Amino acid sequence: MVATTRGFLGRRRERDPRLPPGQYDVGAGWPVLTAEATPRVDADRWSVTVDGLVDTPTTWTLRELRLLPPSVYAGDIHCVTTWSKLDTNFTGISLDTLLDAVGVQSGAKYIVETSTTGYTTNLPLDDVRGGKAWLVWEHEGKPLTRDHGGPVRMLVPHLYFWKSAKWIERITLLDHDEPGFWEVNGYHERGDPWREQRFDGD
Repeated sequence: MVATTRGFLGRRRERDPRLPPGQYDVGAGWPVLTAEATPRVDADRWSVTVDGLVDTPTTWTLRELRLLPPSVYAGDIHCVTTWSKLDTNFTGISLDTLLDAVGVQSGAKYIVETSTTGYTTNLPLDDVRGGKAWLVWEHEGKPLTRDHGGPVRMLVPHLYFWKSAKWIERITLLDHDEPGFWEVNGYHERGDPWREQRFDGD
């Protein structure tokens, strides 16, 4: 029996506990991935509407959003393509603020996010309430770039990033689940990175 020399094994690197299974730390980078062509959205003409099962459907411009109490997310984001970006910082407004303003009806159980491109993605309402989701317009203190969803994108950092729609323009509350673009193309309905919910059936 041949003894193994410890020196040949090298030093085992400790995995960062902030990385979900199957993910790697992308470091200072931030890959650009989209399901459609990147649009040109004029920040001065941009608006977002919250409608569906609400008491008062409401539309806000970016200027109007900036007048509401701001909120910052400082933490990690995770993409289904296996990269994670740690210790990142976004500024915007908590989705709770907008939902409180419109008055969520008791029958509302899900939301559908719609981008200016027509891209959609769905989520249980519970996944965007209680300080879990934001509309953001700054990253690391600078305006969110067009490639990354500027002027305003959704941010749902506890789920894979396809659930954080770029170029957001509408959030609709429903009493039923309505799968979006990637969900009808085989992706998981929810997308929890800690459970590796990448594809339907995971």
